Amino acid sequence: MDVVKSLLYFVIAGLCEIGGGYLVWLWLREGKSPWLAFIGALILFLYGVIPTLQPANFGRVYAAYGGVFIVLSILWGWQVDRITPDRFDIIGGCIALVGVLVIMYWPRG
Repeated sequence: MDVVKSLLYFVIAGLCEIGGGYLVWLWLREGKSPWLAFIGALILFLYGVIPTLQPANFGRVYAAYGGVFIVLSILWGWQVDRITPDRFDIIGGCIALVGVLVIMYWPRG
């Protein structure tokens, strides 16, 4: 159950980082309301808090989070920007997830 909880924290943090960054992007690049930037900044702050709930040290958490971020970014592009991932995106995402599992959850002796 701890692994599931940890993975959930990674997903929530990733959605906060990507979603918050996307709102800032909309403001700066597409001329949307400054309120989107403000909301995006608040969400990005949450992104900074959520990883502290992980059971590992900072370096390990952020290294593993990079792999989760890769996969979530591919999924975001697919669902929000309507850019279908190709086989190399999928292969790369799978490799990144294997890295997450090794870094965070491989038994250490």
